[in-house]
Amino acid sequence: MTEALIVSAVRTPIATSYKGSLRDTSPEELAAIVVREAAARSGLESDAFDDVILAESLAGGGDIARWAALASGMPRVPGQSVNRHCAGSLTAVGNAAASIRAGMDSAVIAGGTHSYSMNPTVTSRVPGQEEPVVGMRPSFPYYDGANDDVTLSVGWNVANEVDITREEMDAWAFRSHQRAVAAIDAGQFVDEIVPVPVTLDGNSFDFSVDEHPRRSSTPEKLAGLGPLHPEIDGFSITAGNASGVNDAASALAIVSDERARERGLTPLARIRAWGAVGVQPHLTGLGGVDAIPLVLKRAGIDVADVDLWEINEAFASVPVAAVKQLGIDEAKVNPWGSGCSLGHPIAASGGRMLATLAHELHRRGGGIAVASMCAAAGQGGAVVIEAV
Repeated sequence: MTEALIVSAVRTPIATSYKGSLRDTSPEELAAIVVREAAARSGLESDAFDDVILAESLAGGGDIARWAALASGMPRVPGQSVNRHCAGSLTAVGNAAASIRAGMDSAVIAGGTHSYSMNPTVTSRVPGQEEPVVGMRPSFPYYDGANDDVTLSVGWNVANEVDITREEMDAWAFRSHQRAVAAIDAGQFVDEIVPVPVTLDGNSFDFSVDEHPRRSSTPEKLAGLGPLHPEIDGFSITAGNASGVNDAASALAIVSDERARERGLTPLARIRAWGAVGVQPHLTGLGGVDAIPLVLKRAGIDVADVDLWEINEAFASVPVAAVKQLGIDEAKVNPWGSGCSLGHPIAASGGRMLATLAHELHRRGGGIAVASMCAAAGQGGAVVIEAV
């Protein structure tokens, strides 16, 4: 069977939205930067790729993957944009791997891009009203407590469902910041990060280091934060145990094993399995948990076979729930931080997670890793990769 191999994996640094270093850089510009670099590092010519598949979320239309291909000097390479909200770039990678394993394509760039800072505003017409209203199209009908408030559907409802305390979530978030800061200081992300040239307030510089982790975070500061819904008795979700609001992009060059052999390419990892699940929208956070058994089964492995986990901290409740429900060793989960610390640039996050895991597996010379995350409207996605 044809294998799908990751031969390069890159991302931009993650910025804090609205006030951070990428506040004036559009999501399509970020996409072009990582697509161009993923192609350059792959060992293939840019026109050797069969497709560019990029995830977007809340972008307001268009085809951002085709934009990025053209801006990267790849006019003969088509572009396909996908949207599975937070899990979008995991889906993009899965789609690329599927096409390669089916023998339809031999080289695809896949990833995602997101900018809260520069996101277009979407409006829609409401019958009976003259003026359009602002807001994205819904991804699900509203029923049984389902709504657009992710502090409820991802954070609070999951914490209640799995019996997770505020103290557990705060402790996880604090450790996330500690791990992210330690990883940055150790140069853990240098191999995957593409610096972004930025000019802000008349100053030009290369943005090259994730800026969202808080070195000053302490358990006491986290404990002192007020709940995001003080009107709900016992509400345990705060800005501290939630993910950040962020801007970034990620991209991976994925090729067939035959193409890799022909061109003498050195892969970082192979893609063993991928998949997505649906859950009740009011328990969206459990999508990131339920996707894990699905991909483990497809890969023919068990929890104990996995060496590294990236379980996105959309809210700290999600990885805590996964650890509790699936018996995962928490020491192997998010060892370099995640959404609570590094940040969560929505459609780019899955690609960021896979880039981090692929480079680490390559450094170790072996092992299996899983990236998993929940996605809005009651979904989840996951990907299994293995060192080659």
